[in-house]
Amino acid sequence: MTHCVHPYSHRLGIIRDWKSRWFGVGRKYQEFLKTDILLREFLTKRLRGFYVDSLEMERSQNAYKILIKTSRPGMIIGRNGEGVTKLKADVLAQIRKLKVELPKEFHIDIEEVKEPEAHAAIVAYMIAEQLEKRLPFRRVLKQTVEKVLASRSVKGIKIVLSGRLGGADMSRTEMLKKGQIPLQTFRADIDFAKEKANMYYGATGIKVWIYRGEIFNEKAK
Repeated sequence: MTHCVHPYSHRLGIIRDWKSRWFGVGRKYQEFLKTDILLREFLTKRLRGFYVDSLEMERSQNAYKILIKTSRPGMIIGRNGEGVTKLKADVLAQIRKLKVELPKEFHIDIEEVKEPEAHAAIVAYMIAEQLEKRLPFRRVLKQTVEKVLASRSVKGIKIVLSGRLGGADMSRTEMLKKGQIPLQTFRADIDFAKEKANMYYGATGIKVWIYRGEIFNEKAK
């Protein structure tokens, strides 16, 4: 009771799948786990500003694949695929730096997110981007909520901002919620993301919850 649980981990195995998918690695479990965590941190920093929704990793005995879901794939791909080539070289350099075994086959796939307003990570970055441009936080909150709820698949949204809002001397928390956010319903498709806006007077924390309806299996349908 009263414990905060991450909405993604709360639904793993029910309506969510793991973001790192591999098995049968034997004694290399620690090495592979460390590689995945550090590469995820590296790519999160490297791809900030590219409207990335999620990073998924798949590993087999000989191949390693990173799937990047973004609402603006052209920004990452670049002209004639130059962006992907450079990103692939950077990731391989990072793997060498970690002093782990290089995969025989390495691929980076980019998938387009069709409805960016229905994905919490993209919405959180959009808020951070506007706050960093020094727009009034209340206006940003209201405009974002209206924009997200205009999407057909979204049934509810909750945004929480924490920090020295508006340049105030004391930090505080502001929240705006509209629609339903059923956090305790396992079949509720709730997307959650955290982001940080780097302001000149300190960091402002952003949390976004987006409810996209309930997911039922085929038998229930």
